[in-house]
Amino acid sequence: MLPILEEKLDPRVKRTRNLILDAFGNLLAERNFENISVQDVTEKAQINRATFYAHFQDKYALLDHFIEQTFNAALEKRTLSACTYRLDNLRILIFVVCEFLVGLHNNCAQIHEQFETLVEGQIKKQIFELLSHWLQQSNPQVSAEIPATVAAWAIYGLASHYSHKKKRPALEKFVDEAFPLVAVNLEQFA
Repeated sequence: MLPILEEKLDPRVKRTRNLILDAFGNLLAERNFENISVQDVTEKAQINRATFYAHFQDKYALLDHFIEQTFNAALEKRTLSACTYRLDNLRILIFVVCEFLVGLHNNCAQIHEQFETLVEGQIKKQIFELLSHWLQQSNPQVSAEIPATVAAWAIYGLASHYSHKKKRPALEKFVDEAFPLVAVNLEQFA
């Protein structure tokens, strides 16, 4: 989820970070992640390398932040972080993850294994945090760690499967089929 610290940033820092993120997003649409250098990002954002390194350690930290921010925006669009555990919210979460991964595949020039692995880690982390939060709210006596982990992996795996299909069924139909597979494991802990 979006750190509170991010909201308190100086407007100039936010503006610079947004320039970097926008430049990076545009570069991802043009070429694969492995072929994008920090120099490419700085040229596209029209900033110097020192400014880039004041914000990000390297291009991997930038990718992690980029995925965190864009996926968090997709969750916030549906106010999922403000919700509690309910079956309809779980269905929406599955839908959002599928939609996000399809959008990522459609908007990035080429997706390679290294890129997918980095994306997977960040998305599963955010799904886990959200599900843990929901489960702790609904049943604080039960540890949410294992059910949230299993569900996060299942949701990501199903969404990844969907996003890689050459002939995808309608997203709503896929979510209808995938939803019971995730819900059956979470219901007993909520």
